[in-house]
Amino acid sequence: MNQFNKEILDALSSDSKTSLKDVFRNQLEQTVNTLLQEELSAVLGYQPYERNDSSAHGDNARNGSYQRTIDTEFGPINITVPRDRKNKFRNALFEPYSRRTDTLESMIIKMYSKGITTREIADLVERMYGDYYSPTTVSNITKQVGNLVEEFHNRTFKHSQYVCVFLDATYIPLKRGTVEREAVNIAIGIRSDGGKEVLDFSVAPNENGEAWRELLESLRNRGIEQVQLFIADGFIGLENVIAEIYPTAKFQRCLVHVLRNLTSHVRKSDMRDLMSEFKEIRQSESLEEAKQALDNFILKWKSKYSNQMRKLGKLSNLFTFYEFPPSIRASIYSTNLIEAFNKKLKKKIRQKEQFPNEDALQRFVTTQILEYNDKFEERAHRGFRGSKDTLDSMFI
Repeated sequence: MNQFNKEILDALSSDSKTSLKDVFRNQLEQTVNTLLQEELSAVLGYQPYERNDSSAHGDNARNGSYQRTIDTEFGPINITVPRDRKNKFRNALFEPYSRRTDTLESMIIKMYSKGITTREIADLVERMYGDYYSPTTVSNITKQVGNLVEEFHNRTFKHSQYVCVFLDATYIPLKRGTVEREAVNIAIGIRSDGGKEVLDFSVAPNENGEAWRELLESLRNRGIEQVQLFIADGFIGLENVIAEIYPTAKFQRCLVHVLRNLTSHVRKSDMRDLMSEFKEIRQSESLEEAKQALDNFILKWKSKYSNQMRKLGKLSNLFTFYEFPPSIRASIYSTNLIEAFNKKLKKKIRQKEQFPNEDALQRFVTTQILEYNDKFEERAHRGFRGSKDTLDSMFI
Protein backbone atom coordinates (compact mmCIF):
# COMPACT_ATOMS: atom_id res chain seq x y z
CA MET A 1 0.00 0.00 0.00
CA ASN A 2 1.46 3.35 -1.00
CA GLN A 3 1.67 6.30 1.39
CA PHE A 4 -1.17 8.18 -0.29
CA ASN A 5 -3.61 5.29 0.09
CA LYS A 6 -2.48 4.80 3.71
CA GLU A 7 -3.22 8.46 4.49
CA ILE A 8 -6.68 8.13 2.94
CA LEU A 9 -7.48 5.05 5.07
CA ASP A 10 -6.16 6.77 8.20
CA ALA A 11 -8.36 9.80 7.53
CA LEU A 12 -11.42 7.60 7.04
CA SER A 13 -10.88 5.38 10.07
CA SER A 14 -9.30 7.58 12.71
CA ASP A 15 -10.67 10.27 14.96
CA SER A 16 -7.85 12.62 14.07
CA LYS A 17 -8.53 16.13 12.84
CA THR A 18 -6.95 15.28 9.47
CA SER A 19 -9.85 15.07 7.01
CA LEU A 20 -9.98 13.38 3.64
CA LYS A 21 -9.98 16.85 2.05
CA ASP A 22 -6.71 17.63 3.84
CA VAL A 23 -5.14 14.48 2.39
CA PHE A 24 -6.20 15.42 -1.13
CA ARG A 25 -5.05 19.01 -0.66
CA ASN A 26 -1.63 17.94 0.57
CA GLN A 27 -1.24 15.48 -2.29
CA LEU A 28 -2.33 18.06 -4.84
CA GLU A 29 0.12 20.61 -3.44
CA GLN A 30 2.97 18.10 -3.56
CA THR A 31 2.13 16.98 -7.10
CA VAL A 32 1.80 20.49 -8.52
CA ASN A 33 5.12 21.58 -7.02
CA THR A 34 6.80 18.46 -8.41
CA LEU A 35 5.36 19.11 -11.87
CA LEU A 36 6.57 22.73 -11.81
CA GLN A 37 10.10 21.58 -11.07
CA GLU A 38 9.89 18.97 -13.86
CA GLU A 39 8.61 21.61 -16.30
CA LEU A 40 11.56 23.87 -15.50
CA SER A 41 13.98 20.95 -15.89
CA ALA A 42 12.51 20.30 -19.35
CA VAL A 43 13.07 23.95 -20.30
CA LEU A 44 16.65 24.01 -19.00
CA GLY A 45 17.60 20.54 -20.19
CA TYR A 46 19.01 19.28 -16.91
CA GLN A 47 17.78 18.15 -13.49
CA PRO A 48 18.33 19.92 -10.16
CA TYR A 49 21.81 19.36 -8.69
CA GLU A 50 23.13 18.14 -12.04
CA ARG A 51 26.13 19.98 -13.45
CA ASN A 52 24.93 22.67 -15.84
CA ASP A 53 26.96 22.56 -19.04
CA SER A 54 26.53 26.18 -20.15
CA SER A 55 27.59 25.38 -23.71
CA ALA A 56 24.73 22.89 -24.00
CA HIS A 57 22.06 24.96 -22.26
CA GLY A 58 22.85 28.49 -23.41
CA ASP A 59 23.92 29.78 -19.98
CA ASN A 60 20.36 29.50 -18.66
CA ALA A 61 19.94 28.23 -15.11
CA ARG A 62 17.61 28.10 -12.12
CA ASN A 63 17.14 31.46 -10.49
CA GLY A 64 15.20 31.04 -7.26
CA SER A 65 11.41 30.95 -6.95
CA TYR A 66 8.38 32.82 -5.69
CA GLN A 67 5.35 31.73 -3.65
CA ARG A 68 1.74 31.58 -4.79
CA THR A 69 -1.40 30.53 -2.98
CA ILE A 70 -3.99 28.88 -5.20
CA ASP A 71 -7.56 28.14 -4.13
CA THR A 72 -8.75 24.64 -5.05
CA GLU A 73 -11.86 22.65 -4.35
CA PHE A 74 -9.91 21.01 -1.51
CA GLY A 75 -8.79 24.32 -0.01
CA PRO A 76 -5.79 26.63 -0.55
CA ILE A 77 -2.47 25.12 -1.62
CA ASN A 78 0.96 26.77 -1.43
CA ILE A 79 2.84 26.73 -4.71
CA THR A 80 6.55 27.36 -5.19
CA VAL A 81 6.97 28.63 -8.75
CA PRO A 82 10.57 28.32 -9.97
CA ARG A 83 12.34 30.94 -12.05
CA ASP A 84 15.12 30.77 -14.63
CA ARG A 85 17.68 33.45 -15.48
CA LYS A 86 16.41 34.09 -19.02
CA ASN A 87 12.73 34.07 -18.05
CA LYS A 88 11.90 31.36 -20.60
CA PHE A 89 9.92 29.20 -18.18
CA ARG A 90 6.12 29.49 -18.44
CA ASN A 91 4.23 26.97 -16.35
CA ALA A 92 1.43 25.04 -18.04
CA LEU A 93 -0.64 24.28 -14.93
CA PHE A 94 -2.24 27.65 -14.25
CA GLU A 95 -2.47 31.08 -15.81
CA PRO A 96 -0.25 33.97 -14.63
CA TYR A 97 -1.79 35.85 -11.68
CA SER A 98 -4.52 33.22 -11.36
CA ARG A 99 -5.67 32.53 -7.82
CA ARG A 100 -7.88 29.56 -8.61
CA THR A 101 -7.27 26.22 -10.31
CA ASP A 102 -9.35 24.98 -13.19
CA THR A 103 -11.88 22.24 -12.69
CA LEU A 104 -10.61 18.68 -13.05
CA GLU A 105 -12.04 18.44 -16.55
CA SER A 106 -10.38 21.67 -17.65
CA MET A 107 -7.07 20.55 -16.17
CA ILE A 108 -7.29 17.26 -18.08
CA ILE A 109 -8.00 19.09 -21.33
CA LYS A 110 -5.07 21.43 -20.70
CA MET A 111 -2.68 18.54 -20.02
CA TYR A 112 -3.96 16.76 -23.13
CA SER A 113 -3.26 19.86 -25.22
CA LYS A 114 0.33 19.83 -23.93
CA GLY A 115 0.91 16.41 -25.47
CA ILE A 116 0.55 14.27 -22.32
CA THR A 117 -1.03 10.93 -23.21
CA THR A 118 -4.42 9.92 -21.81
CA ARG A 119 -2.81 7.08 -19.85
CA GLU A 120 -0.30 9.45 -18.24
CA ILE A 121 -3.11 11.86 -17.38
CA ALA A 122 -5.13 9.04 -15.82
CA ASP A 123 -2.18 8.05 -13.63
CA LEU A 124 -1.61 11.66 -12.59
CA VAL A 125 -5.28 12.24 -11.73
CA GLU A 126 -5.25 9.10 -9.60
CA ARG A 127 -2.31 10.49 -7.62
CA MET A 128 -3.90 13.92 -7.25
CA TYR A 129 -7.46 12.95 -6.43
CA GLY A 130 -7.33 9.34 -5.30
CA ASP A 131 -10.04 8.47 -7.80
CA TYR A 132 -9.03 6.36 -10.77
CA TYR A 133 -9.87 7.80 -14.15
CA SER A 134 -9.24 5.24 -16.87
CA PRO A 135 -7.62 6.35 -20.13
CA THR A 136 -11.03 5.84 -21.75
CA THR A 137 -12.67 8.20 -19.24
CA VAL A 138 -9.96 10.79 -19.78
CA SER A 139 -10.38 10.40 -23.53
CA ASN A 140 -14.11 11.05 -23.17
CA ILE A 141 -13.39 14.23 -21.21
CA THR A 142 -11.01 15.49 -23.90
CA LYS A 143 -13.80 15.05 -26.43
CA GLN A 144 -15.18 18.30 -25.02
CA VAL A 145 -12.58 19.89 -27.27
CA GLY A 146 -14.70 18.68 -30.19
CA ASN A 147 -16.84 21.80 -29.93
CA LEU A 148 -13.71 23.95 -30.22
CA VAL A 149 -12.74 22.07 -33.39
CA GLU A 150 -16.07 22.77 -35.04
CA GLU A 151 -16.01 26.42 -33.97
CA PHE A 152 -12.47 26.83 -35.30
CA HIS A 153 -13.23 25.35 -38.72
CA ASN A 154 -16.45 27.34 -39.12
CA ARG A 155 -15.51 30.69 -37.63
CA THR A 156 -15.85 33.92 -39.61
CA PHE A 157 -12.55 35.76 -39.88
CA LYS A 158 -12.17 39.13 -38.17
CA HIS A 159 -9.78 40.35 -40.88
CA SER A 160 -10.43 40.27 -44.61
CA GLN A 161 -6.89 41.07 -45.83
CA TYR A 162 -3.62 39.20 -45.27
CA VAL A 163 -0.27 40.25 -46.66
CA CYS A 164 0.97 36.68 -46.93
CA VAL A 165 -0.23 33.15 -46.33
CA PHE A 166 2.16 30.24 -45.82
CA LEU A 167 0.99 26.80 -46.99
CA ASP A 168 2.60 23.53 -45.97
CA ALA A 169 1.67 19.92 -45.21
CA THR A 170 3.10 17.78 -42.42
CA TYR A 171 2.55 14.05 -42.04
CA ILE A 172 1.22 12.52 -38.81
CA PRO A 173 0.52 8.86 -37.92
CA LEU A 174 -3.21 8.15 -37.93
CA LYS A 175 -5.01 4.85 -37.45
CA ARG A 176 -7.70 3.89 -39.96
CA GLY A 177 -7.66 0.13 -39.61
CA THR A 178 -3.90 0.28 -40.09
CA VAL A 179 -1.61 3.13 -39.06
CA GLU A 180 -0.66 5.40 -41.95
CA ARG A 181 1.00 8.80 -42.09
CA GLU A 182 -1.61 11.28 -43.33
CA ALA A 183 -1.20 14.88 -44.45
CA VAL A 184 -2.25 17.76 -42.24
CA ASN A 185 -2.49 20.77 -44.58
CA ILE A 186 -1.90 24.01 -42.68
CA ALA A 187 -2.27 27.70 -43.60
CA ILE A 188 -0.68 30.49 -41.53
CA GLY A 189 -1.38 34.13 -42.38
CA ILE A 190 0.30 37.43 -41.49
CA ARG A 191 -1.55 40.76 -41.58
CA SER A 192 -0.04 44.16 -42.42
CA ASP A 193 0.27 44.92 -38.68
CA GLY A 194 2.40 41.79 -38.28
CA GLY A 195 -0.16 39.73 -36.37
CA LYS A 196 0.02 36.08 -37.43
CA GLU A 197 -2.31 33.15 -36.91
CA VAL A 198 -3.03 29.66 -38.13
CA LEU A 199 -6.02 30.26 -40.38
CA ASP A 200 -7.14 26.68 -40.82
CA PHE A 201 -6.01 23.12 -41.42
CA SER A 202 -7.37 19.97 -43.01
CA VAL A 203 -6.56 16.26 -42.86
CA ALA A 204 -6.19 14.17 -46.02
CA PRO A 205 -4.57 10.83 -46.92
CA ASN A 206 -1.90 12.79 -48.80
CA GLU A 207 -1.09 16.29 -49.97
CA ASN A 208 -3.14 16.95 -53.08
CA GLY A 209 -4.59 19.82 -55.06
CA GLU A 210 -8.20 19.10 -54.16
CA ALA A 211 -7.48 19.24 -50.43
CA TRP A 212 -5.77 22.61 -50.86
CA ARG A 213 -8.65 23.83 -53.03
CA GLU A 214 -11.21 23.02 -50.32
CA LEU A 215 -9.12 24.70 -47.63
CA LEU A 216 -8.56 27.90 -49.63
CA GLU A 217 -12.19 28.09 -50.71
CA SER A 218 -13.17 27.81 -47.06
CA LEU A 219 -10.88 30.73 -46.17
CA ARG A 220 -12.42 32.87 -48.91
CA ASN A 221 -16.00 31.92 -48.05
CA ARG A 222 -15.46 32.79 -44.39
CA GLY A 223 -14.19 36.27 -45.03
CA ILE A 224 -10.59 36.38 -46.29
CA GLU A 225 -11.07 38.44 -49.41
CA GLN A 226 -7.50 39.41 -50.36
CA VAL A 227 -4.07 37.84 -49.98
CA GLN A 228 -1.07 39.57 -51.53
CA LEU A 229 1.35 36.64 -51.46
CA PHE A 230 1.26 32.87 -50.97
CA ILE A 231 4.47 31.08 -49.96
CA ALA A 232 4.72 27.31 -50.51
CA ASP A 233 7.20 24.60 -51.47
CA GLY A 234 6.19 24.36 -55.13
CA PHE A 235 3.79 21.42 -54.82
CA ILE A 236 2.67 20.65 -58.37
CA GLY A 237 -0.69 22.20 -59.18
CA LEU A 238 -0.87 24.40 -56.11
CA GLU A 239 -0.13 27.61 -58.03
CA ASN A 240 -3.07 26.95 -60.34
CA VAL A 241 -5.40 26.36 -57.40
CA ILE A 242 -4.30 29.62 -55.79
CA ALA A 243 -4.79 31.51 -59.06
CA GLU A 244 -8.38 30.25 -59.34
CA ILE A 245 -9.42 31.22 -55.82
CA TYR A 246 -7.25 34.32 -55.26
CA PRO A 247 -6.51 35.55 -58.81
CA THR A 248 -4.76 38.76 -57.72
CA ALA A 249 -2.37 37.00 -55.31
CA LYS A 250 1.31 36.52 -56.11
CA PHE A 251 3.26 33.32 -55.44
CA GLN A 252 6.70 32.75 -53.87
CA ARG A 253 8.40 29.39 -54.29
CA CYS A 254 10.26 28.46 -51.11
CA LEU A 255 13.96 29.04 -51.80
CA VAL A 256 14.97 26.72 -48.95
CA HIS A 257 13.20 23.84 -50.69
CA VAL A 258 14.88 24.76 -53.97
CA LEU A 259 18.29 24.64 -52.27
CA ARG A 260 17.50 21.34 -50.55
CA ASN A 261 16.62 19.81 -53.88
CA LEU A 262 19.87 21.05 -55.40
CA THR A 263 22.08 19.79 -52.57
CA SER A 264 20.49 16.35 -52.73
CA HIS A 265 22.06 15.95 -56.20
CA VAL A 266 25.56 17.36 -55.69
CA ARG A 267 28.80 15.91 -54.42
CA LYS A 268 29.72 16.52 -50.80
CA SER A 269 32.90 18.25 -51.89
CA ASP A 270 30.83 20.91 -53.71
CA MET A 271 28.07 21.33 -51.18
CA ARG A 272 29.53 24.11 -49.03
CA ASP A 273 30.43 26.34 -51.98
CA LEU A 274 27.12 25.75 -53.71
CA MET A 275 25.10 26.56 -50.60
CA SER A 276 27.12 29.71 -49.89
CA GLU A 277 26.72 31.00 -53.46
CA PHE A 278 23.00 30.27 -53.51
CA LYS A 279 22.61 32.17 -50.25
CA GLU A 280 24.31 35.17 -51.85
CA ILE A 281 21.68 35.12 -54.62
CA ARG A 282 18.91 35.48 -52.03
CA GLN A 283 20.76 38.29 -50.28
CA SER A 284 21.04 40.45 -53.41
CA GLU A 285 19.99 44.06 -52.91
CA SER A 286 17.58 44.16 -55.86
CA LEU A 287 15.63 41.94 -58.21
CA GLU A 288 17.99 42.73 -61.08
CA GLU A 289 21.04 41.75 -59.01
CA ALA A 290 19.33 38.52 -57.93
CA LYS A 291 18.52 37.53 -61.51
CA GLN A 292 22.11 38.24 -62.62
CA ALA A 293 23.49 36.29 -59.66
CA LEU A 294 21.26 33.33 -60.56
CA ASP A 295 22.47 33.42 -64.17
CA ASN A 296 26.08 33.43 -62.97
CA PHE A 297 25.35 30.59 -60.56
CA ILE A 298 23.83 28.42 -63.30
CA LEU A 299 26.67 29.22 -65.70
CA LYS A 300 29.30 28.21 -63.15
CA TRP A 301 27.74 24.92 -62.10
CA LYS A 302 26.14 23.66 -65.31
CA SER A 303 29.29 21.84 -66.44
CA LYS A 304 29.10 19.61 -63.36
CA TYR A 305 25.34 19.48 -62.84
CA SER A 306 23.79 20.25 -66.19
CA ASN A 307 20.45 18.56 -65.50
CA GLN A 308 19.92 20.32 -62.17
CA MET A 309 20.98 23.71 -63.52
CA ARG A 310 18.64 23.33 -66.49
CA LYS A 311 15.72 22.62 -64.13
CA LEU A 312 16.70 25.54 -61.90
CA GLY A 313 16.71 27.90 -64.87
CA LYS A 314 13.13 26.91 -65.72
CA LEU A 315 11.71 27.52 -62.24
CA SER A 316 9.35 30.48 -61.85
CA ASN A 317 8.44 32.68 -58.89
CA LEU A 318 11.85 32.48 -57.24
CA PHE A 319 12.15 36.21 -56.58
CA THR A 320 8.61 37.43 -55.96
CA PHE A 321 9.65 38.51 -52.46
CA TYR A 322 11.60 41.42 -54.00
CA GLU A 323 8.26 43.08 -54.79
CA PHE A 324 7.77 43.65 -51.06
CA PRO A 325 9.49 46.00 -48.57
CA PRO A 326 13.07 44.97 -47.67
CA SER A 327 12.15 44.76 -43.97
CA ILE A 328 9.92 41.70 -44.48
CA ARG A 329 11.83 39.86 -47.23
CA ALA A 330 13.70 37.66 -44.76
CA SER A 331 10.32 36.33 -43.57
CA ILE A 332 8.73 35.63 -46.96
CA TYR A 333 11.36 34.02 -49.20
CA SER A 334 10.76 30.58 -47.63
CA THR A 335 8.29 28.49 -45.66
CA ASN A 336 10.56 28.52 -42.59
CA LEU A 337 7.85 30.15 -40.46
CA ILE A 338 5.27 27.43 -41.00
CA GLU A 339 7.87 24.67 -40.86
CA ALA A 340 8.86 25.89 -37.38
CA PHE A 341 5.22 25.52 -36.30
CA ASN A 342 5.02 22.04 -37.81
CA LYS A 343 8.23 21.02 -36.06
CA LYS A 344 6.84 21.98 -32.65
CA LEU A 345 3.57 20.24 -33.47
CA LYS A 346 5.31 16.99 -34.35
CA LYS A 347 7.53 17.21 -31.26
CA LYS A 348 4.43 17.11 -29.05
CA ILE A 349 2.81 14.44 -31.20
CA ARG A 350 5.79 12.10 -30.69
CA GLN A 351 4.60 11.54 -27.12
CA LYS A 352 1.36 10.12 -28.49
CA GLU A 353 2.98 7.93 -31.19
CA GLN A 354 -0.29 7.75 -33.16
CA PHE A 355 -3.90 8.90 -33.10
CA PRO A 356 -6.71 6.31 -32.85
CA ASN A 357 -8.97 8.25 -35.24
CA GLU A 358 -9.27 11.52 -37.15
CA ASP A 359 -11.42 13.15 -34.44
CA ALA A 360 -8.62 12.68 -31.90
CA LEU A 361 -6.10 14.16 -34.34
CA GLN A 362 -8.39 17.12 -35.10
CA ARG A 363 -8.87 17.83 -31.39
CA PHE A 364 -5.16 17.72 -30.63
CA VAL A 365 -4.11 19.90 -33.58
CA THR A 366 -6.81 22.45 -32.76
CA THR A 367 -5.63 22.85 -29.15
CA GLN A 368 -2.08 23.50 -30.41
CA ILE A 369 -3.32 26.04 -32.96
CA LEU A 370 -5.45 27.94 -30.44
CA GLU A 371 -2.45 28.21 -28.12
CA TYR A 372 -0.27 29.48 -31.00
CA ASN A 373 -2.89 32.02 -32.12
CA ASP A 374 -3.43 33.28 -28.60
CA LYS A 375 0.31 33.94 -28.34
CA PHE A 376 0.99 35.51 -31.75
CA GLU A 377 -2.23 36.93 -33.18
CA GLU A 378 -1.65 40.39 -31.71
CA ARG A 379 2.17 40.29 -31.67
CA ALA A 380 3.87 41.96 -34.66
CA HIS A 381 6.11 39.64 -36.66
CA ARG A 382 9.59 40.99 -37.34
CA GLY A 383 9.80 43.69 -39.97
CA PHE A 384 6.07 44.16 -40.47
CA ARG A 385 5.29 46.92 -37.99
CA GLY A 386 7.38 49.57 -39.73
CA SER A 387 6.02 48.57 -43.13
CA LYS A 388 2.30 48.61 -42.33
CA ASP A 389 1.43 51.71 -44.37
CA THR A 390 3.35 50.46 -47.41
CA LEU A 391 1.77 47.02 -47.16
CA ASP A 392 -1.73 48.45 -46.76
CA SER A 393 -1.25 50.53 -49.91
CA MET A 394 -0.46 47.36 -51.88
CA PHE A 395 -3.94 45.90 -51.44
CA ILE A 396 -6.10 46.35 -54.50
